[in-house]
Amino acid sequence: MKRIYVVGTADTKGEELAFLADAIAATGAAVSRVDVGTRDATIPVDISANDIAGHHPGGRDAVLGGNDRGAAVAAMGVAFARFAQSRNDIAAMIGIGGGGGTSIVTSGMRALPLGLPKIMVSTLASGDTAPYVDVSDIIMMPSVTDMAGLNRLSRVVLHNAAQAIAGMAARPAPPPDGKPSIGLTMFGVTTPCVTTIADALRSTYDCMVFHATGTGGRSMEKLADSGLLSGVIDITTTEVCDLLLGGVLPATEDRFGAIARTGLPYVGSVGALDMVNFWAPSTVPERYGGRLFYEHNPNVTLMRTSADECRAIGEWIGTRLALCDGPVHFLIPEKGVSALDIEGGTFFDREADAVLFEAIERTIKPNANRHVTRLPLHINDPEFAKVAVAAFLDIARH
Repeated sequence: MKRIYVVGTADTKGEELAFLADAIAATGAAVSRVDVGTRDATIPVDISANDIAGHHPGGRDAVLGGNDRGAAVAAMGVAFARFAQSRNDIAAMIGIGGGGGTSIVTSGMRALPLGLPKIMVSTLASGDTAPYVDVSDIIMMPSVTDMAGLNRLSRVVLHNAAQAIAGMAARPAPPPDGKPSIGLTMFGVTTPCVTTIADALRSTYDCMVFHATGTGGRSMEKLADSGLLSGVIDITTTEVCDLLLGGVLPATEDRFGAIARTGLPYVGSVGALDMVNFWAPSTVPERYGGRLFYEHNPNVTLMRTSADECRAIGEWIGTRLALCDGPVHFLIPEKGVSALDIEGGTFFDREADAVLFEAIERTIKPNANRHVTRLPLHINDPEFAKVAVAAFLDIARH
């Protein structure tokens, strides 16, 4: 039977953990009380900190054997993530915590499949939650008061959280319509292309479009790694520019890693590789003084990539796609890679584009499974989208 996992540090938050678990159990849901503390629990639990610590690659002593609390919290986070991945009886997960507890519990939540209900009641929920949520679907709920004993407000907050997680677990979302899902990447400057592709494939595929803002690409690849995608049409690879050149919307070093690991059918292109993203003009690093910029809006400044930068970007992408054993078809639009990189446009630069295209074509190492096609088209030409659709359908069949 699947259960709602109620997780917290039972050494310091035992009273709150017990209250929350009892409130959930009162709805009729099955509950498991899980301790991720680094000292002795103050309440009875169903899964002990010792049990969790045993999932650390270095064993229990790597978590509970020292005197450094910071190191113990980090190690418990690693152990809890591995523990969460090992379970097949989790209907939902809810956690409580301050700084250390939030770090530990969300480490485990991020390891769970997307769609499985997750609520984190935290003292940190009204601040920058990006380190805790990352590209998962964790709901962060402010505790308002600190968790230092129950009070009239914390009882209400925890009661509401209990009702929310119990409702999610009792009434899961209906299953999808049966169409396989594909991931697509889009930026404002590649919207015409990606919209046309999605419209052409929507009757056959569940098209999930991701905004290529760093988290978008990571979210798409998390879905790929989770087995929730049947293929990828990665038209907009611009996050690589920000990774290599210090922009504010970067990919991680693992960009394209999920494609290599899963062998999913992959159609890629060079969308928006002509630009690096910064915030307002005052945020642009001094080393880029004198470069060509475009003010997308008062808070977003775009910098045109140079020929040398395009060579590095192209080699980075090609080298990683060369590691893919699954079907890869990379499309190169020779007349421009974004709405700004078009004849007469602010970022139009044939030389930089030519260097980019050559670097990708050289390093991707085309073979029977990896193809590169040059097209005398702009990326937003309707014909380019048609070719991308045909390329994907072709490799998805085989």
